[in-house]
Amino acid sequence: MTPSRHSDAPAPPAERYAAARRRQAASRTELAAFASGLGFELDDFQVAGCQALERDEGVLIAAPTGAGKTVVGEFAVHLGLAKGLKTFYTTPIKALSNQKYLDLTRRHGAERVGLLTGDTSINPHADVIVMTTEVLRNMLYSGSRDLDRLGYVVMDEVHYLADRFRGPVWEEVIIHLAPEVRVVSLSATVSNAEEFGQWLGEVRGSTTVVVSEHRPVPLTQHMIVGHRLLPLYSHGGGAPEAAPGSAGGDDGAPPSEPAPPLNPDLVKAVRAAQRAAAAEGAASKSRGGDGPQPWRRGGRAPRRGAGGARLGRLRPPSRLTVISALEAADLLPAIVFVFSRAGCESAVSQAMAGGVDLTTREEAERIRQVIDRRTAGIPTTDRGVLGFHSWASALERGVAAHHAGLLPVFKETVEELFSAGLVKVVYATETLALGINMPARTVVLESLRKWNGSAHVTLSPGEYTQLTGRAGRRGIDTEGHAIVLAADDVEPSLVSSLASRRTYPLVSAFRPTYNMAVNLLGRTSRERAREVLESSFAQFQADRGVVELAAQARRERRGLEELEARMTCHLGDFREYAALRQEIAEAEADLSSERRSARRVEAGRSMASLRRGDVVVYRKGRRSRHAVVLSGGEDRTGAPALTVLGEDGRVVTLSPDTSPDGVMRLGCLRVASSVDIRRREHRDRLVGRLVDAIRSGTLSEAPVRKRRRTGPAQRRGEADSRSQVTTAERIEDLRRQARAHPCHGCPDREEHARVGRKWAKARAEAARIMSRIETRTGTIARLFDAVCEVLLQLGYLEPVEEGHPEAELRVTSAGRLLARVYAERDLLITECLRSGLWDALGPAELAGAVSACVYEPRLSAQSLGLPVSPGSRLGRVLRGELRVSRSINDLEGLGRIAHSPGAEPALAGAVAAWARGAELAEVLDATDMTAGDFVRWAKQLLDVLSQLAGLVPEPDADPRDAEALTALALTAAEASLDVGRGVVAWSGV
Repeated sequence: MTPSRHSDAPAPPAERYAAARRRQAASRTELAAFASGLGFELDDFQVAGCQALERDEGVLIAAPTGAGKTVVGEFAVHLGLAKGLKTFYTTPIKALSNQKYLDLTRRHGAERVGLLTGDTSINPHADVIVMTTEVLRNMLYSGSRDLDRLGYVVMDEVHYLADRFRGPVWEEVIIHLAPEVRVVSLSATVSNAEEFGQWLGEVRGSTTVVVSEHRPVPLTQHMIVGHRLLPLYSHGGGAPEAAPGSAGGDDGAPPSEPAPPLNPDLVKAVRAAQRAAAAEGAASKSRGGDGPQPWRRGGRAPRRGAGGARLGRLRPPSRLTVISALEAADLLPAIVFVFSRAGCESAVSQAMAGGVDLTTREEAERIRQVIDRRTAGIPTTDRGVLGFHSWASALERGVAAHHAGLLPVFKETVEELFSAGLVKVVYATETLALGINMPARTVVLESLRKWNGSAHVTLSPGEYTQLTGRAGRRGIDTEGHAIVLAADDVEPSLVSSLASRRTYPLVSAFRPTYNMAVNLLGRTSRERAREVLESSFAQFQADRGVVELAAQARRERRGLEELEARMTCHLGDFREYAALRQEIAEAEADLSSERRSARRVEAGRSMASLRRGDVVVYRKGRRSRHAVVLSGGEDRTGAPALTVLGEDGRVVTLSPDTSPDGVMRLGCLRVASSVDIRRREHRDRLVGRLVDAIRSGTLSEAPVRKRRRTGPAQRRGEADSRSQVTTAERIEDLRRQARAHPCHGCPDREEHARVGRKWAKARAEAARIMSRIETRTGTIARLFDAVCEVLLQLGYLEPVEEGHPEAELRVTSAGRLLARVYAERDLLITECLRSGLWDALGPAELAGAVSACVYEPRLSAQSLGLPVSPGSRLGRVLRGELRVSRSINDLEGLGRIAHSPGAEPALAGAVAAWARGAELAEVLDATDMTAGDFVRWAKQLLDVLSQLAGLVPEPDADPRDAEALTALALTAAEASLDVGRGVVAWSGV
């Protein structure tokens, strides 16, 4: 704090009087009344945010995790109650909603606070309601009466609008809220907070932006090398902070400061550990003989350090070593981030096997009491399959896992015990960093790489900051600690680059959806709907980006001119020749892709003629596996798909995608129609027969049946074969043109060609930039028009003036049905309803069918066990859903819209079995799914089923359609009761 220049002299009387008046006025504000009940002094950024709210302005707070942003949100709740207005407190995830509901209930009383999530409704008409953002979006579109008197909306973790799956909902809410509603946006520190705040000001009116880079509890960075815990930096230990109140750059980023120098002792320790690893490796090789060195056979050559010393591969310290180091340095409790669920469970098992015990006898007794209270409703019969006893034993010793695959009641128990300081080490996936209040003294990162859904990637600085932000408990710890384990690919310089950078912008993921389109057009004109969408943050960022793209295009053009000068040829225009060579390279890539497609089709043909009982061999990785065919069908692309039972007892689905080498038929076994693969004894008996037949060579040699009628995938394969010939002919023609070109005889041809390749690449990049410039303006509105075209084709919209679909549009009765379906696959669900595909299904079958419109597999596996018989009613419906998905995707392809997710029937058998009353052990035993995952998907299924149960026919609907919809709504209500039992019903709030 800067000292006053007149600190030793008394202030003039007028100044003292003015200061006294200000203090008197401040003491009478709502902020003063609110602050008096907190028990701690507000930070400057909290005061600034609260004062903006009291001035009747919106506010955006961007501050580090754990800084206390939610205080400003809680002040909005206080203001709303004081003024007799409602306040909605929205969060991105249900766990955070539950936590905030409990916090506000303790402060304001249960009678004034409500909770609304997809499957929970408590006191829904209260003056303060905590809800997930999707619930508020649905209320806005349905015109709910609960929006009356709404004065404040708190959007906690608003940076979630960058999430590509759920982010658009946040922008929908911000755009559609009534103008008089004040929005309180709470965000993690992002580098473009000013840009986001400027957009909020445009769509919501006056909005104050408050950015704080200051951590209330300082963070010290460390690394563990072997058994040693060492600071990352040579002094201070923490990453640099932006000065409070300092101005950012043009993009709103805090000013960059150079990172402190690395700790030389740490660098030496890492190098020493690498040399020791190299020496150990050399010693083990000498003990094993003088065989050829691997790098001489094309492997990785040994790395060399300073002075040419050989460096070995550095392995991270063991989990037991890490716990010992944390305990010895008094750095518990700690959250250890492991970027896989299996890794979290494995870590707990290793700790238990290693004899870790971090609790006293009194603490273990308190833990047992919490466990008993939290899990009293779990039947004894289900505890074994849930892994209850090993979970509880680990908790009593102070160790736990926390990930999305845990049963909700288990997860909530871990959160309570860790917050109380009873559990000392939690192994968690990154989902724990999303706002749940579980601060620790220390955060440990086992790795700096994670799986992002398609590849293993290094953490971004923003992700690193979000994860390590959990370290340091305000009011308990004087400093927090972030620890990274030194390993072969984790150097101190890499850790420093993540810890010291402050560039992590918020990027909009907004896009128009089918439900959004019909809801907008049901309330306003097409032109007004386009204007609303063009006010999105996505379009705001796109328009600002055009200026930068234009400058980039100018730089690319200058680069092209320089390259053209370098490849000038005296024999002719080398640009023409370079373009020919580039065309040849692209055509060869096309030919390679066509050959892969033909190989896929050939694999499909090897599967198309197979039937129940056929024994096949297929490749899985490097191994060949045997299986017996249970049923045949088609995948979502129309390609053949086989459901098989493997010799390992697992039920899997084989398709040209999962088995590109195809399958080979060895013979057949007789598999009676009475064999029910859902029953373990039937599966075990059939696996035994399969293994015996393979070993004894007694497989029946029944003749191969006639191949099925050619399907769409096979027809595409034949077209691909013809295309290969065409592409090969085109390549030969291009080569002839290249050989005939004057520049082909140039003595410097290859040198020019090397420059030409750079030129071709730069030319393509320049064309791409120009295309982006052309498409940036009006991007969202054009996408909205494409969405409307799909809805026109399917009958959800119709032109007001017949024959003019480009003009004003009207929502049809089908569109009004779609407007009431809120789910990611809204159009697929509505198409299934309209087509009558789900009519006449029983409750369990309907639950299984709807699950295919909800479930998304974490991996590319197409089956989870408990398969559905293709000849059954549910099996026929699931095939129908796949056909509907393909027809929607075909229309999207014509409109150049990204394909929406299709039906995913992998969970249908398990859901149907559960709805029929199957035991939890039976369902989980036959799937690769944890109890927590099953419950999570069942809860999402219940949300959609409850929507279906609430559907009411329109007054002027066709009587037969009205009767069918009413019957389906009743069936959906029964299905909700059948699914929402047992483990699915247990949930703490």
